[in-house]
Amino acid sequence: MTFSIGVVGLGQFGGHFAHLFKLHPGVSEVYAVDERPERAAAGREQWGLDGTKGSFEELLASDVDAVAIFTQRWTHGPLVVQALRAGKHVYSAVPMAVSEEEIALIIEAVRETGLVYAMGETSYYNPATVYARSQHAAGRFGRIFYAEGDYVHDMDLGFYDAYQYSGGEHWKETASYPPMLYPTHAIGGVLGAVPSHAISVSCIGVKDDRADGVFDKDISMFNNDFSNATALFELNDGGVMRTNEMRRVGYPSHLRESRFRFFGTEGSFEQLANVTVWQDKKDVQDISGQMETRPSIPLDDPSLAGVAPELRDAFTSGLAPVHDSSRLPEEFRGAPNGHEGSHQFLVDDFVTAVNTGTLPPVNAWVAARFTLPGVVAHASALRNGERLPIRDFGDAPSAL
Repeated sequence: MTFSIGVVGLGQFGGHFAHLFKLHPGVSEVYAVDERPERAAAGREQWGLDGTKGSFEELLASDVDAVAIFTQRWTHGPLVVQALRAGKHVYSAVPMAVSEEEIALIIEAVRETGLVYAMGETSYYNPATVYARSQHAAGRFGRIFYAEGDYVHDMDLGFYDAYQYSGGEHWKETASYPPMLYPTHAIGGVLGAVPSHAISVSCIGVKDDRADGVFDKDISMFNNDFSNATALFELNDGGVMRTNEMRRVGYPSHLRESRFRFFGTEGSFEQLANVTVWQDKKDVQDISGQMETRPSIPLDDPSLAGVAPELRDAFTSGLAPVHDSSRLPEEFRGAPNGHEGSHQFLVDDFVTAVNTGTLPPVNAWVAARFTLPGVVAHASALRNGERLPIRDFGDAPSAL
């Protein structure tokens, strides 16, 4: 079986995913949609796509089977619901949504339509998460009682350029996006390995002091002045998860922007920028080599001409030794990858789910568990760290 898909938002990441969808043998046609028609046309030419659509509404009115959404991060929720209600399967970039209400509407739409929804959380295939998931499944951690996930990406390392690219002359209004409303790289990397979910949180936000108009409440469309935030979550299994979302930090995020730690009663795992270790009660093993991704394309590849140099690693990192590439289609060999080798797996997950009528790993219920804790954490930070409960939408059904 095959299906057709329209990619909405042919920006820096949307174009690369359009290329992977085009390469996948389970996809018959790929169309481009962008509010800037010249970007859609350029993407069609660059990636050999099958055509363009004039608008999101035109795409939904067409006979295209699926939609992949790569628009601004705070727009995803309503667009996902609109696409599902129009009868389209949906792949969405992160985050799932920015409120509990939007998340609930997506889950309701998936349940009622029986269509596939997948959130493209890259940390689910981060080598650290893949390794920890396998160690947990084998029982080598014992009981994991504490875990950490950090998304440490300094604004100076490419984010100014990225926001200017997407936000135009009013980019500072959007560059103040609250860190905890983009929580899935940190939370998803932990919960992608540990089968549990957050039930309460206390979070502290750090107000920015750069005074350059970013993270300035008087300018921010989100009324936000937090540039960093730290959250402590209670998990349903009695364990604890701590996450950091940092946008002002002296750290080489171009080398590793997401990092993780897991502590169990029998073994533990710890990761820094370029060192990763597995530890038990007898020994410490340096497993850094298993986490190291190989480049999929060079940093000076022409397709990256519009990407800030500090962000290019996110587009070029290929597979690591811990990845099982045998499940990927042959057509992906030598193709671009990114975000620690996750892009190809995420595309394959979605295509497989649509063509087989099954649930993808990061389905709507899993995506809610990766997303909503950050939404509630931001609310906690606005209330000086007050501990708040987190709603859980339950486990995914056994079938669509």
